[in-house]
Amino acid sequence: MAYITQNFAGLPAPVRIGLIGSGWMGAFHAESIARRVPGAVLSAIADPNVESAEALATALGTPKVTANAEDILADSEIDAVIIASPARFHSSLIAQAAAAGKHVFCEKPAGQGLDELDTALAAVEAAGVHFQIGFNRRYADDFQAAKKDLAEGVAGTPQLLRSLTRDPGTGSIPNAARVPAWTIFLETLIHDFDTLNWFNEGAEPVEVYAVADALVEPGLRDQGFLDTAVVTIRYSNGALAVAEANFSALYGYDIRGEVFGSKGMVQAGRATESAARRYTAEGLSAETPRLNIELFKQAYTDELADFAGAVRARRDGVPAPSSDFTLTPGGADARRALAVALACIDSVKQGGPVAVAGLAVLSALDDKAGV
Repeated sequence: MAYITQNFAGLPAPVRIGLIGSGWMGAFHAESIARRVPGAVLSAIADPNVESAEALATALGTPKVTANAEDILADSEIDAVIIASPARFHSSLIAQAAAAGKHVFCEKPAGQGLDELDTALAAVEAAGVHFQIGFNRRYADDFQAAKKDLAEGVAGTPQLLRSLTRDPGTGSIPNAARVPAWTIFLETLIHDFDTLNWFNEGAEPVEVYAVADALVEPGLRDQGFLDTAVVTIRYSNGALAVAEANFSALYGYDIRGEVFGSKGMVQAGRATESAARRYTAEGLSAETPRLNIELFKQAYTDELADFAGAVRARRDGVPAPSSDFTLTPGGADARRALAVALACIDSVKQGGPVAVAGLAVLSALDDKAGV
């Protein structure tokens, strides 16, 4: 039997992506690009821990490995980068990648201060590249279903909103003493802030009041460690929101969101892995997810597919993928969530409500496509 010749003429060239940072999240994004995102290829990996980068590249068949992000930024064969380095490098790498003409996907937070993030976003605007921040909850099926309902007015005018993050744990937090200060706001609750901002689209967060403590690891309280927090947010449309987080839920990974409005309520998220329930002599039970890459595996994949699609559209001059509602989180969303997180830090320090800074910048950012 003769082979059947395949003709791939006319198919678009794959989007060639370089990864910066091969740690936990970077490695998962690398696997998604290499194995689960059609039309994208993982062309190179950069990490100062070159042994880690080499091991990941070998496992995924990635041809280029380097210890220096600059090598990826200077590579003319690479269309875009995924930034999954430690957060303190994010803003600088965004600016450098944009200046090199690379489209940018960056893990949250996009910066650790508004000034450095504004500099990075100005570089993105000047270069005309696509920018996306890794707020993956927007890509989870149930959160999208809730957003679609909200966009269609099912809940009416938002009045009360809620979002929560309870990380899975065992009652203690390994290496807690090495967790950077304010992580609970800058890297955990920042997802909830984006969810609330997205669900209450068109309104601005104007004031926050945050309370936080070390309830899982009280022995680290005097060192400034925080593992539990509750935040109230007042929005410009009068809506009130609550976000909460804890670093050690014994029952698993628990992410939920809710909007109560003038016409009803919509909810997203569940604490169980599926709708299956187990009824035995011991009572009622259900399986629960234990890792973010379990609960949000498809969402992490879909956010990168969205990114690759937007990059391909810009590169090839074709229409970008569309949605029935606002989906892709860009520069204004990254800045809005960071502004809330920073206000929370000030609120904890001051022990009272704090105004959210820098809102005047957001309207201009919202009007800029791809930022």
